[in-house]
Amino acid sequence: MRRLFYPGELTPEIRITGGDAHHLARVMRAQLGDVHVVAGADGRAARMTVMAVARDAVTLRLDSYVEDDAPARAEVILVQALLKGEKTDFVVQKAVELGAAALHPIVTEHVVVRYDAKKAAAKTARWQKISDEAAKQCGRSSLMHVAPVGSIDSILADAALFGRADTAVIFCYEGERMQSVRSVLRAVTAARIVLIVGAEGGFSPSEAARLSAAGTQPVSLGRRILRAETAALAALTVVQYELGNLDV
Repeated sequence: MRRLFYPGELTPEIRITGGDAHHLARVMRAQLGDVHVVAGADGRAARMTVMAVARDAVTLRLDSYVEDDAPARAEVILVQALLKGEKTDFVVQKAVELGAAALHPIVTEHVVVRYDAKKAAAKTARWQKISDEAAKQCGRSSLMHVAPVGSIDSILADAALFGRADTAVIFCYEGERMQSVRSVLRAVTAARIVLIVGAEGGFSPSEAARLSAAGTQPVSLGRRILRAETAALAALTVVQYELGNLDV
């Protein structure tokens, strides 16, 4: 069942407005008595019955809470270098399905596409829309936040990512020959993982040196050469599996 998201806490009666109300009323053609699963900002989800449908609002009544996703054993944040064409769109969508908590797009030396501030803001809004739509389709209990386009320097300076003692940061580097992502993860006990993946061509040696100097751990995804979008999803899947976040 397609999931709706409500920006507040679920109460006995809620009123959905804006774009979600338009989609529910005009696209999904909601009728009185229809039942939908709604996830609230507090992470809880419930079956709710449509009580009223207006042009710009839909009112629903809470019937019962539903058993939802078990909390992730460790939160995973994906830092992804911008990719060519619509490949970043694809990675955003699949990162939602694979349970990433947030995605931070960045520009690196090997990034081909370049955006001015206006274009970057428009792209971020597009990726957030893709993220929200994917969350509704796959039944997540929370939305995945897409951050504004940044850089390696802005990521390293972000205290919310690097300033917490419960966080381990790893980056996928084709020049790494000693540590696999699996071996590193099996030694990690952190409550949060920040996973950094490069663009086509990966990271330059100077970028890898800067990341290592900042305390991040380089990991290998194996001997094969992977496309950038494949590397992102392979790495995220391995991380989620090793953390136990794909358990039933």
